[in-house]
Amino acid sequence: MVEVKISIIGAGSGTFSIGLVKDLCLTSNLEGSTVSFMDINRKRLDAVYAFCRKYADEIGIKLKIEKTMDRRESLKDADFVVNTAMVVGYAGYRAGWQIGFKYGYRFGGSYHIMHDEGFWINYHQFRLFESIIEDILDICPDAWYIQLANPVLAGITMIGRKYPNLKFVGLCHGYCGIFEIINVLGLDAKYVTYLIPGVNHFIWLTHFYYKGENAYPLLDEWIEKKAEKYWETAPPSSSLGPKAVDLYKRFGVFPIGDTCTPGGGSWPWWYHVDDETER
Repeated sequence: MVEVKISIIGAGSGTFSIGLVKDLCLTSNLEGSTVSFMDINRKRLDAVYAFCRKYADEIGIKLKIEKTMDRRESLKDADFVVNTAMVVGYAGYRAGWQIGFKYGYRFGGSYHIMHDEGFWINYHQFRLFESIIEDILDICPDAWYIQLANPVLAGITMIGRKYPNLKFVGLCHGYCGIFEIINVLGLDAKYVTYLIPGVNHFIWLTHFYYKGENAYPLLDEWIEKKAEKYWETAPPSSSLGPKAVDLYKRFGVFPIGDTCTPGGGSWPWWYHVDDETER
Protein backbone atom coordinates (compact mmCIF):
# COMPACT_ATOMS: atom_id res chain seq x y z
CA MET A 1 0.00 0.00 0.00
CA VAL A 2 1.51 3.31 -1.15
CA GLU A 3 0.41 6.63 0.30
CA VAL A 4 -0.04 9.28 -2.38
CA LYS A 5 -1.51 12.75 -2.66
CA ILE A 6 -4.35 13.31 -5.10
CA SER A 7 -5.27 16.88 -5.96
CA ILE A 8 -8.76 17.31 -7.45
CA ILE A 9 -9.22 20.59 -9.31
CA GLY A 10 -12.83 21.64 -9.77
CA ALA A 11 -13.87 19.33 -6.94
CA GLY A 12 -17.28 21.01 -6.68
CA SER A 13 -18.35 19.45 -9.98
CA GLY A 14 -21.54 17.51 -9.31
CA THR A 15 -21.03 15.52 -12.51
CA PHE A 16 -17.79 13.87 -11.48
CA SER A 17 -17.05 14.40 -7.80
CA ILE A 18 -19.70 12.23 -6.17
CA GLY A 19 -18.66 9.16 -8.16
CA LEU A 20 -15.00 10.03 -7.67
CA VAL A 21 -15.44 10.30 -3.90
CA LYS A 22 -17.10 6.88 -3.85
CA ASP A 23 -14.27 5.34 -5.87
CA LEU A 24 -11.61 6.88 -3.64
CA CYS A 25 -13.28 5.59 -0.48
CA LEU A 26 -13.79 2.09 -1.88
CA THR A 27 -10.19 1.74 -3.10
CA SER A 28 -8.53 0.09 -0.11
CA ASN A 29 -4.96 0.51 -1.34
CA LEU A 30 -5.39 4.30 -1.13
CA GLU A 31 -5.73 4.07 2.65
CA GLY A 32 -3.49 6.62 4.34
CA SER A 33 -3.34 8.77 1.22
CA THR A 34 -4.18 12.47 1.01
CA VAL A 35 -7.06 13.79 -1.08
CA SER A 36 -7.00 17.55 -1.64
CA PHE A 37 -10.24 19.09 -2.89
CA MET A 38 -9.88 22.43 -4.66
CA ASP A 39 -12.62 24.64 -6.09
CA ILE A 40 -13.30 28.36 -6.41
CA ASN A 41 -16.92 27.88 -5.27
CA ARG A 42 -16.86 27.68 -1.47
CA LYS A 43 -20.38 26.26 -1.15
CA ARG A 44 -19.77 23.41 -3.59
CA LEU A 45 -16.34 22.73 -2.12
CA ASP A 46 -17.69 22.48 1.41
CA ALA A 47 -20.48 20.13 0.28
CA VAL A 48 -18.13 17.70 -1.48
CA TYR A 49 -15.65 17.80 1.40
CA ALA A 50 -18.37 17.02 3.96
CA PHE A 51 -19.75 14.21 1.81
CA CYS A 52 -16.33 12.60 1.37
CA ARG A 53 -15.47 12.96 5.05
CA LYS A 54 -18.74 11.33 6.13
CA TYR A 55 -18.54 8.58 3.50
CA ALA A 56 -14.94 7.71 4.40
CA ASP A 57 -15.78 7.61 8.11
CA GLU A 58 -18.80 5.34 7.54
CA ILE A 59 -16.79 2.92 5.40
CA GLY A 60 -13.85 3.01 7.77
CA ILE A 61 -11.12 3.95 5.30
CA LYS A 62 -8.45 6.30 6.60
CA LEU A 63 -7.96 9.15 4.14
CA LYS A 64 -6.38 12.50 4.86
CA ILE A 65 -8.95 14.84 3.34
CA GLU A 66 -8.18 18.51 2.69
CA LYS A 67 -10.04 21.39 1.07
CA THR A 68 -8.75 24.67 -0.29
CA MET A 69 -9.63 27.45 -2.71
CA ASP A 70 -5.92 27.93 -3.49
CA ARG A 71 -4.89 25.78 -6.44
CA ARG A 72 -1.17 26.05 -5.84
CA GLU A 73 -1.64 24.95 -2.25
CA SER A 74 -3.58 21.90 -3.42
CA LEU A 75 -0.87 21.01 -5.94
CA LYS A 76 1.96 21.05 -3.41
CA ASP A 77 3.50 17.53 -3.20
CA ALA A 78 0.74 16.07 -5.40
CA ASP A 79 1.37 12.72 -7.11
CA PHE A 80 -1.81 12.89 -9.19
CA VAL A 81 -3.81 15.91 -10.35
CA VAL A 82 -7.38 15.25 -11.47
CA ASN A 83 -9.01 18.06 -13.44
CA THR A 84 -12.83 18.05 -13.44
CA ALA A 85 -13.30 21.83 -13.76
CA MET A 86 -15.53 23.70 -16.20
CA VAL A 87 -14.51 27.32 -16.09
CA VAL A 88 -17.68 28.90 -17.52
CA GLY A 89 -20.16 26.68 -15.68
CA TYR A 90 -23.39 25.42 -17.19
CA ALA A 91 -24.59 29.01 -17.51
CA GLY A 92 -21.92 29.39 -20.19
CA TYR A 93 -23.38 26.49 -22.10
CA ARG A 94 -26.89 27.87 -21.92
CA ALA A 95 -25.78 31.30 -23.07
CA GLY A 96 -24.20 29.77 -26.17
CA TRP A 97 -27.24 27.64 -26.94
CA GLN A 98 -29.58 30.61 -26.67
CA ILE A 99 -27.52 32.59 -29.17
CA GLY A 100 -27.75 29.64 -31.55
CA PHE A 101 -31.50 29.30 -31.07
CA LYS A 102 -31.94 33.02 -31.72
CA TYR A 103 -30.46 32.61 -35.19
CA GLY A 104 -32.22 29.37 -36.04
CA TYR A 105 -29.53 26.85 -35.11
CA ARG A 106 -30.62 23.79 -33.16
CA PHE A 107 -28.84 22.15 -30.27
CA GLY A 108 -27.76 18.75 -31.50
CA GLY A 109 -25.40 17.12 -33.92
CA SER A 110 -21.81 16.32 -33.09
CA TYR A 111 -20.95 16.45 -29.39
CA HIS A 112 -17.57 17.79 -30.39
CA ILE A 113 -19.13 20.86 -31.98
CA MET A 114 -22.32 21.64 -30.13
CA HIS A 115 -22.02 20.58 -26.52
CA ASP A 116 -19.04 19.76 -24.32
CA GLU A 117 -16.73 21.00 -27.02
CA GLY A 118 -18.76 24.02 -28.01
CA PHE A 119 -16.48 26.60 -29.56
CA TRP A 120 -17.81 29.28 -27.19
CA ILE A 121 -16.34 27.50 -24.17
CA ASN A 122 -13.37 25.68 -25.73
CA TYR A 123 -10.97 28.56 -25.47
CA HIS A 124 -11.90 29.27 -21.86
CA GLN A 125 -11.24 25.61 -21.07
CA PHE A 126 -7.96 25.55 -22.98
CA ARG A 127 -6.69 28.54 -21.01
CA LEU A 128 -7.68 26.78 -17.78
CA PHE A 129 -5.89 23.57 -18.82
CA GLU A 130 -2.74 25.52 -19.65
CA SER A 131 -2.75 27.43 -16.37
CA ILE A 132 -3.16 24.22 -14.35
CA ILE A 133 -0.37 22.52 -16.27
CA GLU A 134 1.96 25.50 -15.86
CA ASP A 135 1.38 25.26 -12.10
CA ILE A 136 1.98 21.50 -12.13
CA LEU A 137 5.28 21.89 -13.98
CA ASP A 138 6.31 24.53 -11.44
CA ILE A 139 5.08 22.90 -8.21
CA CYS A 140 4.84 19.12 -8.77
CA PRO A 141 6.51 18.33 -12.12
CA ASP A 142 6.55 14.57 -11.50
CA ALA A 143 2.78 14.37 -10.95
CA TRP A 144 0.41 12.68 -13.38
CA TYR A 145 -2.20 15.04 -14.84
CA ILE A 146 -5.52 13.23 -15.33
CA GLN A 147 -8.08 15.13 -17.38
CA LEU A 148 -11.78 14.39 -16.96
CA ALA A 149 -12.85 17.94 -17.81
CA ASN A 150 -14.18 18.41 -21.31
CA PRO A 151 -13.16 18.82 -24.05
CA VAL A 152 -11.09 15.69 -23.43
CA LEU A 153 -10.17 14.77 -27.01
CA ALA A 154 -9.32 18.29 -28.19
CA GLY A 155 -7.76 19.22 -24.85
CA ILE A 156 -5.47 16.22 -24.64
CA THR A 157 -4.46 16.69 -28.28
CA MET A 158 -3.46 20.28 -27.55
CA ILE A 159 -1.69 19.36 -24.30
CA GLY A 160 0.32 16.62 -25.99
CA ARG A 161 1.57 19.03 -28.62
CA LYS A 162 2.38 21.88 -26.26
CA TYR A 163 3.69 20.02 -23.19
CA PRO A 164 5.67 16.98 -24.39
CA ASN A 165 7.35 16.50 -21.00
CA LEU A 166 4.11 16.37 -19.01
CA LYS A 167 2.85 13.02 -17.73
CA PHE A 168 -0.84 13.05 -18.61
CA VAL A 169 -3.84 10.99 -19.63
CA GLY A 170 -7.41 11.83 -20.63
CA LEU A 171 -10.24 9.69 -19.29
CA CYS A 172 -13.84 9.15 -20.37
CA HIS A 173 -16.39 7.33 -18.21
CA GLY A 174 -18.82 6.75 -21.08
CA TYR A 175 -17.97 3.05 -21.31
CA CYS A 176 -19.92 2.56 -18.06
CA GLY A 177 -23.05 2.60 -20.21
CA ILE A 178 -22.37 -1.09 -20.84
CA PHE A 179 -23.45 -1.83 -17.28
CA GLU A 180 -26.95 -0.50 -17.93
CA ILE A 181 -27.19 -2.92 -20.83
CA ILE A 182 -25.92 -5.76 -18.64
CA ASN A 183 -28.47 -4.96 -15.93
CA VAL A 184 -31.43 -4.58 -18.28
CA LEU A 185 -30.63 -7.88 -19.97
CA GLY A 186 -30.39 -9.54 -16.55
CA LEU A 187 -26.82 -10.76 -17.06
CA ASP A 188 -24.26 -11.51 -14.37
CA ALA A 189 -21.52 -8.91 -14.95
CA LYS A 190 -18.71 -11.24 -13.90
CA TYR A 191 -19.40 -13.43 -16.96
CA VAL A 192 -19.52 -10.53 -19.43
CA THR A 193 -16.57 -9.53 -21.60
CA TYR A 194 -16.64 -6.60 -23.97
CA LEU A 195 -14.58 -4.29 -26.15
CA ILE A 196 -15.63 -0.65 -26.61
CA PRO A 197 -13.18 1.24 -28.85
CA GLY A 198 -13.48 4.85 -29.93
CA VAL A 199 -12.69 8.35 -28.74
CA ASN A 200 -14.34 10.52 -26.09
CA HIS A 201 -18.13 10.67 -26.64
CA PHE A 202 -17.92 8.37 -29.67
CA ILE A 203 -17.53 4.72 -28.60
CA TRP A 204 -19.06 1.48 -29.88
CA LEU A 205 -19.61 -2.03 -28.52
CA THR A 206 -17.71 -4.07 -31.10
CA HIS A 207 -17.38 -7.23 -28.98
CA PHE A 208 -19.98 -8.43 -26.48
CA TYR A 209 -19.81 -11.91 -24.91
CA TYR A 210 -21.62 -13.67 -22.09
CA LYS A 211 -20.07 -16.84 -20.69
CA GLY A 212 -17.89 -17.00 -23.78
CA GLU A 213 -20.81 -16.79 -26.23
CA ASN A 214 -21.81 -13.90 -28.47
CA ALA A 215 -24.28 -11.83 -26.41
CA TYR A 216 -25.64 -9.75 -29.28
CA PRO A 217 -28.47 -12.28 -29.91
CA LEU A 218 -29.62 -11.65 -26.32
CA LEU A 219 -29.67 -7.93 -27.05
CA ASP A 220 -31.55 -8.52 -30.32
CA GLU A 221 -34.18 -10.57 -28.51
CA TRP A 222 -34.64 -7.85 -25.89
CA ILE A 223 -35.05 -5.21 -28.61
CA GLU A 224 -37.67 -7.30 -30.39
CA LYS A 225 -39.71 -8.29 -27.32
CA LYS A 226 -39.12 -5.79 -24.53
CA ALA A 227 -37.71 -2.52 -25.86
CA GLU A 228 -41.02 -0.77 -26.51
CA LYS A 229 -42.20 -1.42 -22.96
CA TYR A 230 -38.86 -0.26 -21.54
CA TRP A 231 -39.01 3.00 -23.48
CA GLU A 232 -42.30 3.94 -21.83
CA THR A 233 -40.50 4.72 -18.57
CA ALA A 234 -36.82 4.96 -19.55
CA PRO A 235 -35.13 8.38 -19.22
CA PRO A 236 -34.05 10.18 -22.43
CA SER A 237 -30.42 9.53 -21.53
CA SER A 238 -30.88 5.75 -21.38
CA SER A 239 -28.13 3.74 -23.02
CA LEU A 240 -30.90 1.52 -24.43
CA GLY A 241 -33.15 4.27 -25.76
CA PRO A 242 -34.73 4.34 -29.24
CA LYS A 243 -31.92 6.47 -30.64
CA ALA A 244 -29.30 3.95 -29.52
CA VAL A 245 -31.27 1.06 -30.98
CA ASP A 246 -31.77 2.89 -34.29
CA LEU A 247 -28.03 3.55 -34.56
CA TYR A 248 -27.40 -0.12 -33.84
CA LYS A 249 -29.76 -1.17 -36.62
CA ARG A 250 -28.07 1.23 -39.05
CA PHE A 251 -24.44 0.36 -38.28
CA GLY A 252 -24.51 -3.13 -36.79
CA VAL A 253 -22.72 -2.25 -33.54
CA PHE A 254 -24.26 -0.72 -30.45
CA PRO A 255 -23.38 2.87 -29.40
CA ILE A 256 -22.34 3.28 -25.77
CA GLY A 257 -22.60 6.19 -23.35
CA ASP A 258 -22.66 9.72 -24.72
CA THR A 259 -22.40 8.48 -28.29
CA CYS A 260 -26.18 8.47 -28.41
CA THR A 261 -27.66 10.37 -25.47
CA PRO A 262 -29.71 13.47 -26.39
CA GLY A 263 -27.93 15.59 -23.80
CA GLY A 264 -24.58 14.04 -24.54
CA GLY A 265 -23.27 12.81 -27.85
CA SER A 266 -26.35 13.91 -29.76
CA TRP A 267 -24.88 12.08 -32.71
CA PRO A 268 -25.73 12.28 -35.55
CA TRP A 269 -27.49 15.39 -36.81
CA TRP A 270 -30.48 13.68 -38.41
CA TYR A 271 -32.06 12.98 -35.01
CA HIS A 272 -32.22 16.71 -34.29
CA VAL A 273 -33.68 18.32 -37.39
CA ASP A 274 -36.90 19.37 -35.60
CA ASP A 275 -38.84 18.96 -32.35
CA GLU A 276 -40.99 16.13 -33.65
CA THR A 277 -37.99 14.05 -34.69
CA GLU A 278 -36.35 14.57 -31.31
CA ARG A 279 -39.50 13.46 -29.50
